[in-house]
Amino acid sequence: MGNFNPVSDRILNSNESITLKLNAKAEALRKEGKKVYNLTAGQLPYRPSSVLIEKIEQQLNLLSSYQYSPVAGKPELKEKVIKYFEESRGIEIPRDDFGVVISTGAKQSVFNLLGTIINPGDEVITLAPFWISYPEMIKYWQGTPVPVVPTAGINVPPSVEDIKNAITEKTKAIILNSPSNPTGIFYDEEWIKNFADMISEFSHVGIVSDEIYFKLNYYDPAPKYPYHFRPELLERTFLIDGISKSMACTGLRIGYTVARNDVIKGMSKLQGQSTSNANSLMQGALIEYDFSDIDSYLGPVKNHLRVNSEIIKEKMQQYGLEGAWYQTNSAFYFFLNFAKMPIINKFKKSEDDDGDYAFEICETLISETGIVAVPSSDFGIRNCARISLVLERQIFTEALDILFDFLSKE
Repeated sequence: MGNFNPVSDRILNSNESITLKLNAKAEALRKEGKKVYNLTAGQLPYRPSSVLIEKIEQQLNLLSSYQYSPVAGKPELKEKVIKYFEESRGIEIPRDDFGVVISTGAKQSVFNLLGTIINPGDEVITLAPFWISYPEMIKYWQGTPVPVVPTAGINVPPSVEDIKNAITEKTKAIILNSPSNPTGIFYDEEWIKNFADMISEFSHVGIVSDEIYFKLNYYDPAPKYPYHFRPELLERTFLIDGISKSMACTGLRIGYTVARNDVIKGMSKLQGQSTSNANSLMQGALIEYDFSDIDSYLGPVKNHLRVNSEIIKEKMQQYGLEGAWYQTNSAFYFFLNFAKMPIINKFKKSEDDDGDYAFEICETLISETGIVAVPSSDFGIRNCARISLVLERQIFTEALDILFDFLSKE
């Protein structure tokens, strides 16, 4: 095809999720008439609140719903977002020093934020297991992702001491995702307090606080963040949230960032040269929507997730896998630890083999059982997989019986 190479090195060197291969295989099995249990869902299988739907419908007849809004978002919504953070997190945000950018989903919020703060060669620390897009976003903006892996277990964040040891003069930020995708836990108060004390020593390091699952905790207490224990850290914290998870609106793409004004100005500049404003119709609906409705809407949702998390515990006990169990408390994921299950012995080449067989196990899982799980390699951890807790109880229980029967055999 000649010497013309249209695709940039940046894109060629970006990783494509290996889960796409597994989903393609699952779809092929489905077309063959085989039953497939897809446990990969990163969204709630529910319609949004009827109150929010009503507000959306009301916006359909307004001309402004189909026109540009300000690049960084409608002023009324930006003020509402700040109030929402203040009321839900129990903090005070100084209006003169902080602002808001409304973006096309929290994913774009994180992407634009990293693009605003990273200079080539800057390091950004990610805490494994981490959301799969963080390292790719960091690399896209010519930064260096620095993963810190936990030593106390996949459901326990890396030690604060290990994080401290990873900080260098090139460290620009640390990303905290609590509650966590993929583990379904949030960091406990003691860990957060210790982290806050530690990071206070490094005034050149920012905190990207990805709080997209904040409302989806189904065991008390609610998550805490470093700024709760050291309010002065708010000045170098970048708050991320959105409507995808807590309002079951993954397809409607509204996210928001609250940060100091210089960062907000930079993000607005970047967004203005890329997507421009987020969905005007949804912004209008959210201006009219009472955010206090979120808690009542999520009541039955969180009960469903809590029950399914208990079913996981019961089934792992039933199949002798208690050593790989931990209690989830938020979001809607559970992280399977193959290394603590008999299945790993089918793939290890020797007793001291410490290779990563997550993809091979998940591939075999689909072929032999129709169960689809997300292998852990892209999450920065070996020999694990993420499953989602959102399926209807009967189907979920049926899937777990098949899954744990497979994983409990060598």
